[in-house]
Amino acid sequence: MSAAQKIQQHPVFVQVQNKAQYHVGQLDKELSKYPVLNNFENRTQIPKTYAVLGALFIIAVLHTVNPLAAPVSNLVGWGLPAYLSFKALETPSPNDDVQWLTYWVVFGFFNFLESFAIRLVLYYLPWYYAFKTVFIVWLQLPAFRGAQTTYFTVLKPILSNVSGQSRAVAPTTTTADAHQE
Repeated sequence: MSAAQKIQQHPVFVQVQNKAQYHVGQLDKELSKYPVLNNFENRTQIPKTYAVLGALFIIAVLHTVNPLAAPVSNLVGWGLPAYLSFKALETPSPNDDVQWLTYWVVFGFFNFLESFAIRLVLYYLPWYYAFKTVFIVWLQLPAFRGAQTTYFTVLKPILSNVSGQSRAVAPTTTTADAHQE
């Protein structure tokens, strides 16, 4: 009998394995309440429990290896969208152009805001880059329409308010004003 077989038959190993299977089953029951995860599992054939545990593991690694968190987050925000934007420009349909143009406006706006307050944000939210990465993925995925949602609920009201104020503030001269000078 090999050493690996002896370990696998050891009562402690068997007990730990049974407990792990029990907890995975419980987590699977809990995650089955979410249609998004069920749909993900059906489309990818990856068990939703393993996908969630893998995502949590990746987030933990990003948090633990903090110097890698910012470049990884920015690579996620730039790499695939840049490629898909290039592909969108090559297609005759304008729908994908709108998707990626909206994404770049939102991504750029949040990166601009981030540049002002990153130290403060990292002080209060050490897992910021993990959350930012999840947010970026949400913005990118056409199924969620995150970029469009963010644009229409956050950016458009701000930008239309700013552009509306700049027009209202701009002085206008009439011919009567010009003759009085």
